[in-house]
Amino acid sequence: MTTSTSQPSPTFKPLYKQVQELITERIIEGSWKPGEILPSEFQLADLLGVSQGTVRKALNALTEDNVLFRRQGVGTFVSEHTLQKMMFHFFHFKSDNGDIPELPYAQLLETQLITPDEHLRTVFDLTSDEKVIEIHRVRSINNTASIRELIYLPHRYFADLHKEEKLPHSLYHYYQQHFNITVHKATDRLKAVLADDQDQSVLNIAAGQPLLEVIRTARALDGRTVEYRISRANSEDLHYLVELN
Repeated sequence: MTTSTSQPSPTFKPLYKQVQELITERIIEGSWKPGEILPSEFQLADLLGVSQGTVRKALNALTEDNVLFRRQGVGTFVSEHTLQKMMFHFFHFKSDNGDIPELPYAQLLETQLITPDEHLRTVFDLTSDEKVIEIHRVRSINNTASIRELIYLPHRYFADLHKEEKLPHSLYHYYQQHFNITVHKATDRLKAVLADDQDQSVLNIAAGQPLLEVIRTARALDGRTVEYRISRANSEDLHYLVELN
């Protein structure tokens, strides 16, 4: 008698993982928007044709990954980028005199639609004829221009954002509310650089002054790269703080 042992194929995914992906897809599609409550576990189980236990496991995983959050006795909600969450998750510059209590003021200098260079085309996986939105702004801390930012966004995801005359300080919240794009993960690369002519003009510093450059690649819930950001900070009174748990 021959006994065969069934083993998962390389593409096998547990059922709760499949449910997790389905819920994430619904969020990306806009069926459930940031801040909105999801159907109950019973309703989701009925909708997706699985058990409540499977749904609960999927919701737990999404909650641990900060895609969802729960309010005791109320329900499960789609996470949104409030100012408080922005400060905790994505803004790591701190004053040497203490933590910054709120997001620094951001002044928009220029927004334009540009033809990307080879590097940006590779970052965003763009075709040769696609455009990129460039946002140039400066952040002020304690009324002092401290960080110059160049932010690049694929035009195909952000439509006519470059035509806006004003943009909010919290762009990630703005991406969610107006374009249904949630920045879920970001990778920062830090490097010491010397101030160039634009840094000197915008930050009112001497030519050649040392700056801390942070290059961020930000990804959406489905893994798309949706933002490439270059921040050049006058580190004379600032430091970059990362807390590891």
